[in-house]
Amino acid sequence: MKHILKSGLVALAMAGASPGVAEELTAEEVKQLALEAIRENPGIIMEAVAILQSHEEQAAEAASAQVLSDQRLMLEQDPNAPVLGNPDGDVTVVEFFDYNCPYCKRAAPEVEALIAADTNVRVVFREWPILSEGSVFAARAALAARNQGKYELFHAKMMTLRGRAEEASVLAVAEEIGLDIAQMRLDMNAAEVDEHIAESMRLAELLGFNGTPSFVIGDALVPGLVSFDELEQLVATARAAE
Repeated sequence: MKHILKSGLVALAMAGASPGVAEELTAEEVKQLALEAIRENPGIIMEAVAILQSHEEQAAEAASAQVLSDQRLMLEQDPNAPVLGNPDGDVTVVEFFDYNCPYCKRAAPEVEALIAADTNVRVVFREWPILSEGSVFAARAALAARNQGKYELFHAKMMTLRGRAEEASVLAVAEEIGLDIAQMRLDMNAAEVDEHIAESMRLAELLGFNGTPSFVIGDALVPGLVSFDELEQLVATARAAE
């Protein structure tokens, strides 16, 4: 950043010099010219910083857009990811979450409200257990519950769980909803469970997410807790862009 800022300051300082003069100056003369420009106009530093920030933001947006384009199919149509809402909906909301994330638990009723209010939205859940070993156990149990047709119920119960998601509390939820525990334990180690979690890790890294919950809605990357109203607006924006 320091090197880039220096380059930006030099560029601003040289902005008024004619091409011929600029080519004849030595590196030391250019440096002195830049220092003189700063002394005469200290605000040039803030101008350079603003320009650099703008360039960095544009580069980041372009990189994100490219990642979304490259990974769209996997994000929205991965057959190994649970889908709630309308499976044939015209707008897909992808949520990365962890059962030990308090903000994910606060987001859960907002997502449920969106599904209830918009019958043409589909929600793809990406189990992204990054907070603890208990999170990993919970994610594996949730994905294993698919084989018994109880993922949605298990997910809902886990999102209302008080306290930490650990092996004991996860097993208590599994028993409460009537899962065959022996079968669940077996299914927790299935290849498709490993693949789902690994894919969540890969996608989250590519998208630049560093915490849960994080959402992908259309072309928008949305880290952090969002309200029902915000989700509804993001879905409307995505729908209008189609």
